[in-house]
Amino acid sequence: MRDLMRDLMPDPTPDPTPGAIPGPMPGPMAAAVPNALIMTGRSLRLSRRNVDALITALALPVLLLLIFVYFFGGAINTGTDTRYVTYVVPGVLLLCAGFGSAGTAVAVTEDLKAGIIDRFRSLDVGGTAILAGHVLASVARNLLATALVLALAFAIGFRPAATPAAWLAAIALLVAFILALSWLSAAVGLLAKSPEAANGYTFFVTFLPYPSSAFVPTDTMPTWLATFSDHQPVTPVIESLRTLLLGQPAGSTPWVALAWCGGILVGAVVMAGALFRRRVG
Repeated sequence: MRDLMRDLMPDPTPDPTPGAIPGPMPGPMAAAVPNALIMTGRSLRLSRRNVDALITALALPVLLLLIFVYFFGGAINTGTDTRYVTYVVPGVLLLCAGFGSAGTAVAVTEDLKAGIIDRFRSLDVGGTAILAGHVLASVARNLLATALVLALAFAIGFRPAATPAAWLAAIALLVAFILALSWLSAAVGLLAKSPEAANGYTFFVTFLPYPSSAFVPTDTMPTWLATFSDHQPVTPVIESLRTLLLGQPAGSTPWVALAWCGGILVGAVVMAGALFRRRVG
């Protein structure tokens, strides 16, 4: 910790040359970017040291993909000619985002409980940089888990028909969803009083892909459940990823998905800022 504090301390400013006109001092926003990158590196190093949590976050989506494809895939009729592994991959990718972002909430709560954030604040590291570091580290972890799931999916028969442009659109949408979910988890971490509570709160986020079109078509569900599934944020994201990866007409669904992601992101950032000021001051 002492080394980390020394790294975060600004370098001593040399005495100005006699007669030289001092330049403008960097503003808070100029300092926020390098501080956020330092906080991101710190969060990634903590993730690397917490081997159990890292393995769980990476292995669980892989195991779920195998379970759904080989245990349930033969008994599930999606109403299409698409192989079940190709149908289910978008839903598993969103499960990755849920599991990965849950660790963000726990990490934020642990920092608050240990008093680390107060120490960073004493070094003039802003709340935006601290939270952004947790969020960017969450995005990096989720992208690694996504790459592992896609690699396994290709190995067991996933065959998308997407064009390069469709791949880029799918990746951009997935990153937007991960970013929104990570900020929401950071806000949950500020709301929770303990790491255990933070982990429990994020269960509701990780549960959302199940009552959606991730694993079965919504028209096979009871009417009340299908109504909820069709109008929750996860379903349009999954349907957008599915149509983009399969090379099918997507219609307006990606725009609906982006609207959900943007709304969650803005709401989560505002809520995180308010909670940070209330908890830290």
